[in-house]
Amino acid sequence: MLQKDDAEHSVPQPLRSTFRQIAEAFVVGDYQLREHPIDGVKPIGADTARWIAESISAYGDELSTLNEQTWERSVYRWMDGHWLALVDLTTRAEPVSDLALHLKLYECGDVEVYGVFVP
Repeated sequence: MLQKDDAEHSVPQPLRSTFRQIAEAFVVGDYQLREHPIDGVKPIGADTARWIAESISAYGDELSTLNEQTWERSVYRWMDGHWLALVDLTTRAEPVSDLALHLKLYECGDVEVYGVFVP
């Protein structure tokens, strides 16, 4: 399903639902996904969750439900034995913000959130 090459690719439809669920959990402040567990997504550790919360706060705007326009800029790429994905988040003021969800996708199907920041 996912390409293993050096190019950036659009996020495929099947992954969008998972990424949307992660973003929705973050909208309500569940940065560890404790209240919103998602099949195939690894739990987020306390330190990473704290960093995510701080990054969102520093951005200066509240997160909102992902706008469909986000998929026009969100990408994935094969890198060193896994895929990296960047999903631009939606804020109250910006349908597609510079603040991005950073994820690792593994061949076994697991997804790991490793940060939210401006790339």
